[in-house]
Amino acid sequence: MKYSGIGGQAVIEGVMMRNGDDYATAVRKPNGEIEVKKDTYTSMTQKVKFFSLPFVRGVFSFVDSMILGMRSLNFSAGFFEDDEDAGEPSRFELFLEKTFGEKLEKYLMAAVTIFSVIVAVIIFMLFPLFLADLFRNFITSETVMAIVEGVIRIGIFIGYIKIISRMEEIRRTFMYHGAEHKCINCLEHGLELTVENVRKSTKEHKRCGTSFLLIVMIISILFFMVIRVETVWLRFASRVILIPIIAGVSYEFLRLAGRSESKLVNLLSRPGMWMQGLTVKEPDDSMIEVGIASVEAVFDWRKFLKENFPEK
Repeated sequence: MKYSGIGGQAVIEGVMMRNGDDYATAVRKPNGEIEVKKDTYTSMTQKVKFFSLPFVRGVFSFVDSMILGMRSLNFSAGFFEDDEDAGEPSRFELFLEKTFGEKLEKYLMAAVTIFSVIVAVIIFMLFPLFLADLFRNFITSETVMAIVEGVIRIGIFIGYIKIISRMEEIRRTFMYHGAEHKCINCLEHGLELTVENVRKSTKEHKRCGTSFLLIVMIISILFFMVIRVETVWLRFASRVILIPIIAGVSYEFLRLAGRSESKLVNLLSRPGMWMQGLTVKEPDDSMIEVGIASVEAVFDWRKFLKENFPEK
């Protein structure tokens, strides 16, 4: 495997791929055509040198991915709006447009991102601690309590994915997620980017965001085994305060895993790869075509293969 530097995510009926500052979103429109939008985005880690330091860059890279994800989702969703959405704007919508003008979309994206982070922290960090504390009268070991909390956190995550995957739109998005992975794996294993080659490539990838989330949950168990506080409110506060540190450590491991083929790293990456079975599904050929279109908009894969796999 040769590291390509490209990454991406699935969107509504499409795939977003990023290569450096360039990113492209390819969407299969209702009429069957593939629409590709290419744009640029300068990450926070490039704008501020401090943000690029190891164990610091993880949090800001995560924020970058959320911003890009929101932009790409908005673009893809625009092709599938209901006719009702095209009607006259409400008074509230007119008020927002008048108040914020051209910056309205930017502010809305920021608000949605902040709200999403807050909800995620409550559901996946604080709520598991609340449930685990119910066992405190029966369990005296803080180490065991940290494990119980971690198991509850992982269980909530798996349950959440299982529930939303019942929705047809989410199931198809998971299939596009598979197309994204398979396109990257195809190139990084020295194969030409064709539908046939992508189809036979693996849908598992070590740099996947699903793996990152599982790594975060596992590392949080290790942290809370060591960091112990007696007061209830301090326990809740510690779960929030330590999020950037845990995310930073998790990101460094994921970054290492994406560039290393050592047996130890591959072994440690396996749980995350198994977890991908929940969010990464096998795509059909039409989805693979969308993934290829997204890659080709931002990445010269022929040059990459020639430089890294000359024997092929």
